[in-house]
Amino acid sequence: MSPRLSVVICSLNGADGVRRCLRALGAQSIRPALELIVVDDGSIDSTSQVAGALGATVMRHSCNRGISAARNTGISAASADVVAFLDDDCEPCPGWAETLLASYDRDVVAVGGPVIPSSGPGLVVSYLTRHNPIQPQELELATDYNVPYRFWLYVKRQWRRAGPAHRRQVIAMPSANMSVLRQALLDIGGFDERIRFSAEDDDLCRRLSYAFPQSRLIIEPAAEVVHHFKPSLRDTLRRSRAYGQGSAVMFCKWPEVRPTLFPFPLAVAALLVASFWLPGLAAAALLLPHLLYPQGLRYAVARHHAPSLLDAYFQLLQEACENYGFATGWWHVRSRFGSAYTVSQPNPELHGSVDTEGA
Repeated sequence: MSPRLSVVICSLNGADGVRRCLRALGAQSIRPALELIVVDDGSIDSTSQVAGALGATVMRHSCNRGISAARNTGISAASADVVAFLDDDCEPCPGWAETLLASYDRDVVAVGGPVIPSSGPGLVVSYLTRHNPIQPQELELATDYNVPYRFWLYVKRQWRRAGPAHRRQVIAMPSANMSVLRQALLDIGGFDERIRFSAEDDDLCRRLSYAFPQSRLIIEPAAEVVHHFKPSLRDTLRRSRAYGQGSAVMFCKWPEVRPTLFPFPLAVAALLVASFWLPGLAAAALLLPHLLYPQGLRYAVARHHAPSLLDAYFQLLQEACENYGFATGWWHVRSRFGSAYTVSQPNPELHGSVDTEGA
C-alpha cells in the first residue's frame, strides 16, 4: 500500500528523543499508512542506528547543515502526498496522523496542531506548561503591521487566560507539528536553507500563502504533540535568543514584517539604572514585572502556588534574550536577505541541494 503520510523527523544528537518519537508513531491509529523518515543532520551519537532499528528510512548528512536543509532532505525522500514534520523532542498522540489527514479540505494546503509542553517536576518545566513558547501565529497578527496595533496585541496577550482551542485558520504554525501538501512544498522550493534554525517555519508558511493565496493553513486542536523541553533555564533562554534571531531573519527578508522588540525589559532596566540615584526605584523595578506580566501572580493567588510568582521574572528574562537575539541576528543577516522572496524566485531545487547518505 502506498503511504498516505510521510513523517519527517530531523535530529542532531537526539537518539533518545528519536526513539521516543518513533515509538509514538508506531502506536498511531493508521500506522500502516505512514512512511517514517529520520534525517540525521550530522549527529555523533547513535541517532541513525536507533532510527534504523525502529524501521525508519534514515537519511544522513555527513556534517550539520541546519534544520531547513534537514527538512528539505526529508521532503526529497518522501513519497506520500502529504509530508508532516516533527522534532526529535516531540511525541504525537495516537490519533495525530489520522487527524491531520482528515483535516485536508479542498482549499487547505497545510495542517498543524498544538505543541503541548510535557508536565514534570522543576521550576522551569512548570513555568513552560503555563507559558507555552511554541504557538501558531493567529490571523489577528496579519490585520495590521503597524507598531501601535502590534503593541496592543502584545499587552492583551499578557492578560488573556488562554488562546483559542478550536479548528481555525492561521498565518503560520510551528514546524514541530506541521504537515504540508508535498507538491506545494516542491512548488515553492521547500525550506530556505539560509535559515539554519528558528523562523524557517514562519518563512515557509508566508511563502505558501504567497504562492497559494486561495488556500488556507489550518490548526486542528485534536492533532496534539507533546514537547519534551529540557528542564533548564539556560536552555529556555537559549531558545528565546534563537527566536529573536529568527525574528531578525523575518524582518530582513520580508519588507512588511516589523522588528520584534519587547519594551518591558527595557523599562525595567531603566528603573534599575535610575535606582543608583534614586534607591526607592529598585523596589519599583522588583514589583513592576508582576504588573506587566500578571498571569503568574494571578495563578499564584488562584491556585495557592507560590513558585508561579517567579513567572514574571522568567518571562522578563526570556524577552530580554529575544531582544538580544534580534539585535545580534540582525547584525549577522542584514546583508544576507537583500530582496524579499517572490514566487518567481524559488529556493534551489530540493534534489539539487541534498548531500546525504542512505542508511
